[in-house]
Amino acid sequence: MSDHRTRFLQLALEADALRFGQFTLKSGRVSPYFFNAGRFDSGARLAGLAACYADAVDEAGLDFDLVFGPAYKGIPLATALVCEYARRGRDLPLAFNRKEAKDHGEGGTLVGAPLAGRRVLVVDDVITAGTAIREALGIIRAAGGTVSGIVVALDRQEIASAQDRRSAAQAVAAESGVPVVAVAGLGDLLAFAAGNDKLAAYREPLQAYRARYGCQPTG
Repeated sequence: MSDHRTRFLQLALEADALRFGQFTLKSGRVSPYFFNAGRFDSGARLAGLAACYADAVDEAGLDFDLVFGPAYKGIPLATALVCEYARRGRDLPLAFNRKEAKDHGEGGTLVGAPLAGRRVLVVDDVITAGTAIREALGIIRAAGGTVSGIVVALDRQEIASAQDRRSAAQAVAAESGVPVVAVAGLGDLLAFAAGNDKLAAYREPLQAYRARYGCQPTG
C-alpha cells in the first residue's frame, strides 16, 4: 500500500473521520465503517489530508491547471489542496460554486478564478451516488472549462445496485470519460485493518461487506 494511503487512513482514524461499528447508510445498507471528511476540522488535520490528496493526484499523473471544489465539502478540501501545492512551489488558481445563485454583487453561482480555457481538477470527499459530481462537471463545462480529473478521499468501491455492478466512481468515470482517483479505497482499508491490531474485530465484518457489495476493480 502506498505511503499516502497509509497516512490518510491513519489520519482519518485519529481524527475520528473513519469510524467502525454499524452504520445505516442512505442506501439502506448496514456498513461496518463510516467516513466523514468533516472531522478533518483543524488546520493541522486539513494540511495532512491535503498532502495525501496531492500525493495521490501526482501519482496518477493528472494534467490540470485549476482546482475546483463543489459546494459544500469540496470547498475546504480544494482550498487546502491549492495551499499544499503552493507549499510545494506550484501556485494554482481555485474556484468553487454556490448552491444558490447570488443576485447581487458579482452574482451567479461561481466564485474564484475563471474556468474558461482551464484544465480542471475536481476535489471532493467521496462519490456516493455521483449526483453532486455530475452537477459539478456540468457547471465547469458550461463555464468553458475542461475537466481533466476527479479526486476523492475515499472510494467505497461498492456496487450501485444488483442491476448495476459498477461503483459510483466507475459509473461517473465511464459516463464522463474523466479519470477518478481516490486517495484510498475499500481494498486499502482492508489491508490497513489487517496490519492494525486495534482493528482486529472489524476485519471479518469488512471482508463480509466487500464480499456482498464490493465492485470489480477496473484495470
